[in-house]
Amino acid sequence: MRVKILVGLVGAWVWAGGAGVLGQTLSYLDLVQRLTDLEGLAVLPEPGEQCAQWSSYDRQSRYDDATEKYVAWDANGDGEGHLGQDGDRIVMAEMRGPGCIWRIWSAAPKEGHVRVYLDDAPEPAIDLPFRRYFDRTAEPFTQPALVHTVASGWNNYTPIPYQKSCRIVADPGWGQYYQWVYSTFPPRVRLPTFRQTLEAAERAALEAANRRLEVSGPFLPPTPGEQVEQRDLVIHAGAECVIQRTTGPAALRTLRLKFDPPVGPTDRQLLRELTLQIRWDEEEAPSVWAPLGDFFGTAAGANPYRSLPSGLTEDGWWYCHWYMPFTRKYDLRLVNQGRVDRRLHFEWVTAPIRGDLTRMGRFHAKWHRDALLPKEPERAIDWTLLRTEGTGRYVGVLLHVWNPRGGWWGEGDEKFHVDGERFPSTFGTGSEDYFGYAWGDATLFQNAYHSQTLAMDNRGHVSINRWHVSDNVPFQRSFAAYLEKYLSNQRPTLYACTVYWYVSPDGIDPYPPRPLDERVGYWDEAQLQGRGANVRRNEAIGAGPSAALHPSAP
Repeated sequence: MRVKILVGLVGAWVWAGGAGVLGQTLSYLDLVQRLTDLEGLAVLPEPGEQCAQWSSYDRQSRYDDATEKYVAWDANGDGEGHLGQDGDRIVMAEMRGPGCIWRIWSAAPKEGHVRVYLDDAPEPAIDLPFRRYFDRTAEPFTQPALVHTVASGWNNYTPIPYQKSCRIVADPGWGQYYQWVYSTFPPRVRLPTFRQTLEAAERAALEAANRRLEVSGPFLPPTPGEQVEQRDLVIHAGAECVIQRTTGPAALRTLRLKFDPPVGPTDRQLLRELTLQIRWDEEEAPSVWAPLGDFFGTAAGANPYRSLPSGLTEDGWWYCHWYMPFTRKYDLRLVNQGRVDRRLHFEWVTAPIRGDLTRMGRFHAKWHRDALLPKEPERAIDWTLLRTEGTGRYVGVLLHVWNPRGGWWGEGDEKFHVDGERFPSTFGTGSEDYFGYAWGDATLFQNAYHSQTLAMDNRGHVSINRWHVSDNVPFQRSFAAYLEKYLSNQRPTLYACTVYWYVSPDGIDPYPPRPLDERVGYWDEAQLQGRGANVRRNEAIGAGPSAALHPSAP
């Protein structure tokens, strides 16, 4: 049975998996609810649920079945690739339903029309200049948390469902660079066909979701049966604080803490000396392990930002709302590998399980550098974000870049291989494009689904994140995610990431905790003296958190 709740609160219903089991019809309101539903991410996917992307990536990149090798895997002409021609138009995407488009992105949308044909209809459901998908002048693409332009990247997260098919074609003059991210549901799920003119209840639901996304922060509305605990901690140098609870079945719903780290750049060292780790039930190795700042979604210091699942407020609250179910117990540890005692105030919220725990994955978050890189020589450009096995969902990543020589560091595409795919079902157009901005723009921004919290004009530290909520990537057997890395470690240009996913309790997490000397000391602040080293934090975002959270589209 699907539990209906108010749009805008963290939901308990079971995504496409439950709908597939019951053969249910999902309304547009149900789809809108997913925009804010962090709890539903824990539900393991049913067979037939997929998420993929059509983009303008360079079609020279391919997998050769005859030689079993990747060809032109670093091809970089990613602005105008397409599926084919339809007269003088290009075909951007073709999908078979039931499905839903969750995200549209472009680096340079222009006045050429883009037409979206749904369910084999002869007339398009949407027929607009490509720019109007993003400029908030066309209904229903008007909600600022969902439709926004940040650091030269144009984004639209408004759901566009269809039952049988979707075909997208573009007139000449449409622009450059595109991405369409979509889910395919199990065949027995029934979905509505999208209409630009929404009903009153649908408009209200979209507005409610927008309001929820606009006020991202550490404190959520209370839910029935939740328990809030808090503790003032002193974590001595070289020691740890342990919080163990036998309260299951239940879920950690929120973690938040407050402390006063030293000002930068000293905070960069401190936030890597402190680590957070969590074990679920009888696990020997932690499912969650990351340096403290990285776990909360920002790196290289305490950089304020707010997003739906995590953030750091201007007054010092670090928060995380990833939903973390367990069967019997959890073991949470804050570890201090530095030389100075640290004091902090820690709070956590536990909530009862409202769905079927046997159908829920376990939350994982792991920090690493250069781990599990591909062995094939022709794939040397691929830098591994995540490799895992089991059934689950990929839900996001924080990327920290150390680039002291400056210049554009992130030309590379994201590539997601689901269930052993040779050729990835998600193939992107550039690193910054994946994170929702464009053209290597170092302007800081924050949004419910993606943020650039530190940039230093692309010379020094860069911190960016992307959260997959409605557009999470389900997998049944395995998942491997890569980001092309064009610049070598010797340059030096160094990557580190914290990756977030759910996987079945019997799934494989190959990432062990990393030693302190791997987490600190590999950057040299002295290289930046006199050349923009203090271009950091969120002063550049705008006039306070409101302007930062609701950027204006040009």
